[in-house]
Amino acid sequence: MENFQKDIEERTNLTSANKFEMLLFRLGSAPGEDRSELFGINVFKLSEIVPMMPLTKAVGMEPPLLGMINVRGKIIPVIDLPAVVGCQPRTGLNILLITEYARSIQAFAVESVDDIVRLDWNQVLTAETGVNGGYTMSLARLDADNMETSRLALILDVEQILCDFIPADRSGRVEEMKSKRFKLKPGAVAIVADDSKVARTLLEQGLNAMEIPFTMHVTGLEAWNKVKEIAKEARAENKPLSEKLGFVLTDLEMPEMDGFTLTRNIRSDEFLKNIPVIIHSSLSGNANEEHVGKVGADAYVAKFEVNELANAIQASLEKAKYY
Repeated sequence: MENFQKDIEERTNLTSANKFEMLLFRLGSAPGEDRSELFGINVFKLSEIVPMMPLTKAVGMEPPLLGMINVRGKIIPVIDLPAVVGCQPRTGLNILLITEYARSIQAFAVESVDDIVRLDWNQVLTAETGVNGGYTMSLARLDADNMETSRLALILDVEQILCDFIPADRSGRVEEMKSKRFKLKPGAVAIVADDSKVARTLLEQGLNAMEIPFTMHVTGLEAWNKVKEIAKEARAENKPLSEKLGFVLTDLEMPEMDGFTLTRNIRSDEFLKNIPVIIHSSLSGNANEEHVGKVGADAYVAKFEVNELANAIQASLEKAKYY
């Protein structure tokens, strides 16, 4: 137990250096191809890795859902991940990756597990290109010493996969959100960062319902550059920053710069330090939520609870010394 806790603390501390650990796994090869691509998942989203076990298939369950498993009394849906991305396992579905995303638990059936690697987020590039059925979100360069010949691992948009195959009721009460009063100055915008397409779509819908103007960004680095750009404009016009920037709403896992680093950058800058920052992430668990507080974020909201997000934005703006 002590070693397990030490591992968790060590991985949490990686975020102080814009780093993370990724599990590499394989799904087989695409039809007509011999090469088996590497895929990756953030270790923090893994609950456990287990051998394939007997499945119970519910009435009406359709592929890529394989069935349900019972793990210590928890009934967990199993998704055939090779089927989702159009791969054919060479040796079968041998391993289950049990994951936790935004308070939901599910298992992904894969062919094999390769290794765990430690990466800097600047080794991860956005890749919304339609590869693997449109579910490839980013590419991780595994060999930092030689970027040109580096091996690549594909990082899938699991949030999009879950939205497509295990849909949940994510509709917010629009009228309730419209009735809220957000303490934003006229002309101020929110800076929003998330690398998941489905997350950006849901955030756009939610923020539009709240009638909050915003600019959307795919990476933490893009968001950070936009924050600095707005700050530069405010200084040049001799205006308070709050007249131009309302708050920052950021995911945690993002290419180039993660949400932890983005938040720390804001808090370490004298001109920017009082900007309200809200974390909106599918990374759950006490270790992550505690670390969110340590880096200075005002609130943490698990995806995709839009009414909780509205409450967090309202509360963060009301308590901010920024206005």
